[in-house]
Amino acid sequence: MLAALPLLLIPVALYNIVVLFNGSDVGMAQADAILSDPLFTVTMASGAQWSVGVGDLILFVALVILFFELLKSTASHRAAIVNHALSMILFVVCLIEFLLLRGFATSTFFLILIMVLLDVLAGFIVTIVASRRDMDFRS
Repeated sequence: MLAALPLLLIPVALYNIVVLFNGSDVGMAQADAILSDPLFTVTMASGAQWSVGVGDLILFVALVILFFELLKSTASHRAAIVNHALSMILFVVCLIEFLLLRGFATSTFFLILIMVLLDVLAGFIVTIVASRRDMDFRS
């Protein structure tokens, strides 16, 4: 049953931990500051400084996990159906957080929200295409 859990729950949980545990009333500006505060800086060959913040790392993790979620969506066993339903619930929760909680109205969380939406759409589309291929409509 653990295989049915949507992996994109990880970056959503990371975002929640970073934003909600950094103050009781974190607004959008404070959340942006927390997420963009550089963790480390890399000097590029051009001499430019590339600063990587918490939000950047969360987005990187979310992109990698989205790849594995899309691979998982091609499975046709029962756990995949439960995964699609849980992904839809995760999308609804993320949408509610984005619309109603002040610290979640950031570009970082919006991109995570879009990744969760893509996971939901890909899961349902792959399931529909696979089921249409399995059905034989010859007369």
